[in-house]
Amino acid sequence: MLERRSPHEDLIDHLMRTTPLHRGEAARVVLDVLAYFDESTEEYVRRRHRELQSGGLANPEIFERITEELPHRAVAPPELSLRQLRRIVYG
Repeated sequence: MLERRSPHEDLIDHLMRTTPLHRGEAARVVLDVLAYFDESTEEYVRRRHRELQSGGLANPEIFERITEELPHRAVAPPELSLRQLRRIVYG
C-alpha cells in the first residue's frame, strides 16, 4: 500500500532542510502561512482595522494604512474606496 503524503510535504521537507525547524514545527508554519493567505479581503480589512484600532490609531489613519497595504497582499484585490472599506468594517 502506498503511503499517503500531504500535498505540502515537499515544502515541509524544504523548511526542515533550510531551517532548524523539526517536522511538526515546519508543518505548523506551512499551515499558518496557508491560513494567512486564505483570508478574504473582507476578513483582512476587518482584522487589520481591529489590530490598528487597538494600537491607538484613529479611523482616518487606519483606512489610509489599509489602503496602502492591500496592493501588497499575495493576491491583490481591486482598489477599494474609503466608502467600501467602511462598509466592510461596519456593514
